[in-house]
Formats: sequence, C-alpha cells, structure tokens
Amino acid sequence: MNKKITFVLVLALAAFLVMGSASAGLFDFLGGGDDTVKIGYLPSDHDAALFVADAKGMYKDKNITVELVQFNNGGDLMTAMASGDVDVGYVGITPVLSSIAKGVPVKVVSSAQTEGSGIVVTEDSGINSAADLKGKSIATPGEATIQYALLTYYLKENNMTMDDLNVSAMKVPSMNDALKTNQIDGIVTFQPYVSIATNDSSNHLLAGSDEILPNHPCCVVVASDDFIKNHEDKAKEIVAIHKEATDFINSNVENGTSDVVVKLLPHDIVSDNDVEALSLESFPFISGIDKSFKSDVDAFQQLEVDIGLLNSTIPQDKLYWEA
Repeated sequence: MNKKITFVLVLALAAFLVMGSASAGLFDFLGGGDDTVKIGYLPSDHDAALFVADAKGMYKDKNITVELVQFNNGGDLMTAMASGDVDVGYVGITPVLSSIAKGVPVKVVSSAQTEGSGIVVTEDSGINSAADLKGKSIATPGEATIQYALLTYYLKENNMTMDDLNVSAMKVPSMNDALKTNQIDGIVTFQPYVSIATNDSSNHLLAGSDEILPNHPCCVVVASDDFIKNHEDKAKEIVAIHKEATDFINSNVENGTSDVVVKLLPHDIVSDNDVEALSLESFPFISGIDKSFKSDVDAFQQLEVDIGLLNSTIPQDKLYWEA
C-alpha cells in the first residue's frame, strides 16, 4: 500500500477516535452518560430526605448527577433494582427483606424513618374496632409492602386473618378518591395520605402504625451491590447527603418551621401545606445504621416470619453495607 495512503488512513482513524471520545465526554457532561445515578422512590413524604437533598442541590454540590424515578409501591421498585434499572432506592423494609431473601443483590445503606402508616376507614363503614373489619373491603398498596405486613399483624393480634376481609391492591394516590366514592370501606396507607384522608370529616383513623407496632422500621435507603462495588465513593456520598438532608428536616420540625421543608417536596405529594406539615411532624426521620436500628429490624424480621411473610430471618452481614 502507498505510504501516503497509509499515513492518511492512520490520521483519519486517530481523528475518529478523538472525536468519538470528545462526543462521549460531551454526552456525559450534558447528563446523558452512564454516570447518572438512578434513585427510585415512592410518592410519599417518608422519602422527604431524598426530595430535600435534590431540591437543595446537595447532589450537585458533590458533583453527583441523579435521576429520580417514581414507583407505585416498594415491590415494583425492588423489581427495578433486581433488573439493574435503579441504583439506589428509598423503600419500605418489607419489600427489601423479601427481595434479599430471594437473592436480589442489594444492601441497606441507611435507615430513613420509622412508623408513618395507618388504617383509615370511612364513617359510613361502621368500623370502630378491629372486629368491625370483618367482611369489609380494605385496600393496601400491595402484598410486598410494609402496610400489608402491618395489617396482617394487626389482624393476627385481634384473632383475625386476611381471609376475614375483602383485601385489594390499589395505587396509594387513588385510595382517597376510592374512599370518597364509597368504593371501599378503608385503606392501609402511608403518609401523607393518612393525614390527607383523616383531614376529611367523612373518614377517621382506626389505628396508626405507632399504635399497631411502636417504633417499627419503615423506609430505608438501599443500594445495589453492583453500585456499591463500582461506585463506592458515590455510595458513601449519598449516605452522607441523606444524613445532611435528614438533619435539615429534623431541625425544622423541632423549630416549628416544617413549612420550610414542605416547600421542598414535590407538588404531587403536597395537597395542602398545613396538612403536609402535620404529616411531617407525625413520625420520626432517622439516618445511619446503629445497633438500635439493627435490633428493631431483627425484631421486625422475626415478626414477618411469625406472620408468614418471611421464611427465615436474614443475617446482618447479608442485609447491610455501612459506609
């Protein structure tokens, strides 16, 4: 081959490679690269720390590009994590335990909050005690949720089972409309929908999860094993950001300025600012993984075994990753 032709071809190939590299860099710079961290969440103020961190630019301050992805319930979110579509999730402990028990490679990296759910029934339903639930139509977010676990436990404690009720799965944002139109007698839901429902005089709270199972773990922050392995520094930063956002929430709640936090939450969650402020004040926000939290999770695992939602408890080394 002519030396001049060979030289031209080599230059062309080098230029192509440089342009390709530059294009990829530009693509990443514009936020479309593989460095974007996908964080799954539910339409709940249980995930307030995530919303606060995003709204206040805490991820951007650490040069972390995030994409927030909403799911209907924890089961759907964990399915997405199992398939690798989501890197990090704010989700209830029940679907996390079920997923890890089935071999889904994820770890709890921080606690997020405790309690924060409730059983709300209509005044017309005639339900004023656990016994009154018999034969009634009750909606939950689905079987792979902490609300379903709480209802199962509540019924067992009152000598009943799910078979005594007409239980259906429903998207949480649709539940209150179903109550208003008398399609169902009651719901087991999470905040802020408990506060929204009970703010309507045609409904009342049958039992809050703080009564059903005081101090029970609820939402946690999880990350896929793959994300932890390949992006350990980012995983550590995300845990630190979660703590910073949680501290911000608690500081405002304690100072009577919950409205500051309310303004940082997504509009599809906040139906009324005053009701949302009450919701934020109704359950504890926490972060980290300490001995007390682990003990509470162990107790909750055993409860799930006792009511048939888990076959056996999960060892702590398979459950947690501590930054």
